[in-house]
Amino acid sequence: MAIRFTLNGAARSFDGDATMPVLWYLRDHAQLTGTKYGCGAGLCGACTVLVDGQATRACVLPVGSLEGRSVMTIEGLGSQGLHPVQKAWIEEDVAQCGYCQAGQILAAVDLLARVPDPKREDIESITNLCRCGTYVRVRRAIERAARELRAGKA
Repeated sequence: MAIRFTLNGAARSFDGDATMPVLWYLRDHAQLTGTKYGCGAGLCGACTVLVDGQATRACVLPVGSLEGRSVMTIEGLGSQGLHPVQKAWIEEDVAQCGYCQAGQILAAVDLLARVPDPKREDIESITNLCRCGTYVRVRRAIERAARELRAGKA
């Protein structure tokens, strides 16, 4: 039986192995390579996507769990123009190697949807890892995006 869900605003159907991780569906079937493989255990956050708006580790989530749900990847986030978090990432020059950035950005989008005026501890609660250690710039970008969103400039 086909699994039906929405991916970046478009209806999708998948009738393959329901236990396959969403990460492999995205990369191998949907040809969306912005979501990265990191640890394969849901710990590092390189594979973070939004499922029904919530930051979710795609490497440990089975495709079968997507029935009737909505998935947003980094490609979908910027499809209608840069999201305020993406703009802030650029303005704060966050990325170094860039590998973790798609997951970092989507985790930040989730945080700001839940906590419009995040405190430092809210930002530091994001568990996505950055091998290059750009956490200070990540925090500044999230703070900037929060200000822009609150001011209605987004």
